[in-house]
Amino acid sequence: MKAVDFVLPTSEKYVSDRIAVELDTALSNTLWVTMKKEPMGATQNFSLPLLHHLSALIHTIKEHGPQWHADGNTIPIHYAVMRSEHPDYFSLGGDLNHFRNCIRQQDKSGLYHYSKLCLDMLYDWASCSGDSMTTIALVQGRALGGGFEAALSADFLIAEEHSEFGFPEIMFGLFPCTGGMSLLARRVGVYQAERMMTNARIYSAAELKEMGVIDEICPRGEGNLAVTKFISNHAKRRVPRLMVQRSRHRIAPLDYAELLTVVDEWVEVAMALPAAELRMMDMLIMMQAGGRKSSADLPHETRAQA
Repeated sequence: MKAVDFVLPTSEKYVSDRIAVELDTALSNTLWVTMKKEPMGATQNFSLPLLHHLSALIHTIKEHGPQWHADGNTIPIHYAVMRSEHPDYFSLGGDLNHFRNCIRQQDKSGLYHYSKLCLDMLYDWASCSGDSMTTIALVQGRALGGGFEAALSADFLIAEEHSEFGFPEIMFGLFPCTGGMSLLARRVGVYQAERMMTNARIYSAAELKEMGVIDEICPRGEGNLAVTKFISNHAKRRVPRLMVQRSRHRIAPLDYAELLTVVDEWVEVAMALPAAELRMMDMLIMMQAGGRKSSADLPHETRAQA
């Protein structure tokens, strides 16, 4: 699919068939980036169309600096919030059906292209804040696999209390294809990150708050309000908090070369998956298509450890 060209709009709103973007100047120049619900019957995951739209937007912000154009003015973006329009899912991560088709057709270049696109989107989102913007992930439901990685790549992670997180890739012989290890290690350390990436557990928001992965939890349905309150409080001391944020980015930067190595290794492993692992992937694809979301609907390995 051809990449989407993104041009900074000249109004405070931008809407495509995959994302909706709005600059809220009344809330400390906050840019709300909303992933729209996938078409009827499609899984809420990082489909190629969604990836192209998100990547184009985030890359443009990174290249031009955190700014927005509205009514002839260039307005600095102080906060950027990524959220999902779907009431139950932030994102179920990578497009497993696309993975399966690439493996079935032995389309290694197609699988690599998809994984590299995920990496570039995640890396740009994690580094687009620069010296003057703070990024926030608002999770209001499930964030699995690449969805969890996208949430972790923000400076702050706010979740509604019913939200669930995890890396299920190990169940079908794979592992997070981009920044799972690097992003988790910055919050919980390398060894705990490795355990979380290989135990197939689904974690509650409360568990991750206790571990220091999530910054704030709020009641169901109050996510937008919680983000608004967080930004209002953060903005009172925005400059010194930005200085601390800059220091964190310098001390624990993401290593793009390491992330690219993970993509290379992931593609090699994916292309050689045995039949048993592919059958497990097929089962999860059917589950995603059916919209199952409770722990009781997960395969036995995950239920036993959740």
